[in-house]
Amino acid sequence: MIEYVFGIDVGGTTIKAGLFAVDGTLLEKWEIPTNTAEDGRWILPDIAQSLKAKQKERNIQPSEIKGAGIGVPGPVLEDGTVDHCVNLGWGRKCVPEELTKLIGFPVKAANDANVAALGEVWKGSGRGFSDVLLVTIGTGIGGGLILDGHIVTGVHGSGAEIGHICVNPHETVACSCGNYGCLEQYTSATAILRITKKRLEEGKEHSILQGYENLSTKDVIDAAKNGDALALDVLDHMAKTLGRALANCCALTDVALMIIGGGVSKAGLFLLEPIQKYYRMYAFHTQKNTCFRLAELGNDAGIYGAACLMI
Repeated sequence: MIEYVFGIDVGGTTIKAGLFAVDGTLLEKWEIPTNTAEDGRWILPDIAQSLKAKQKERNIQPSEIKGAGIGVPGPVLEDGTVDHCVNLGWGRKCVPEELTKLIGFPVKAANDANVAALGEVWKGSGRGFSDVLLVTIGTGIGGGLILDGHIVTGVHGSGAEIGHICVNPHETVACSCGNYGCLEQYTSATAILRITKKRLEEGKEHSILQGYENLSTKDVIDAAKNGDALALDVLDHMAKTLGRALANCCALTDVALMIIGGGVSKAGLFLLEPIQKYYRMYAFHTQKNTCFRLAELGNDAGIYGAACLMI
């Protein structure tokens, strides 16, 4: 008898879902919109309805389903209790308990970045490694930590929140978390764009980016690849800040592999190599040769990792 498992990755706008065989084969993936109305009360019922529909469509018997794993964007305790998901409108909610009641089979939940890290270790660029730190560079900076093959959840469900390491105690502008000088204020896609626009507005440097309408982070990266001095300097400062922060993370965790993911990682080795260079400059001497890789699974990392929670 074939056993199946569902992997679910809940985002602020869409929910990704995948049907897997327990050997890790992805059989099908799909998406549904995230309905955050009424403090997100319909999110779990919508997921349950979608899974039941897929189960019926494929004529999968209840006895053939091992369970479902789910990654959510917020702090998640060891038992799957979410401690406030701002993007979803949730307060404190025990996701496995509520979703199990709706779908009738076991559920496990974890933070989305940790789940993505687990996915990369299971089926992506982290295969063969059991001690890994995943860094996602997107709108913010996310972190997922795997030690000895297991997610590090932390006492408060917020293990590996590396985006909120303080790297500048003199910052006067608040981060989205309410603190000041967080890593993601200087190294995220949002930060790269903000810093570039500020320097362009100052008008002290010539740049091919001057006069761009609807400037994007990709534009900045492309300009740097074409040798634009301002763009190159912005990305160099970003790489230096992130590389130094990762060296500090490794001083604590001593992982074997750093995986760089998220939308900005599409810049590839152009971005990875300077981050690695600065990491080695600041790393403890026994950790200077820590391996760096780009994430492989892209947007599917979350559903793979969520499925792996159950497998």
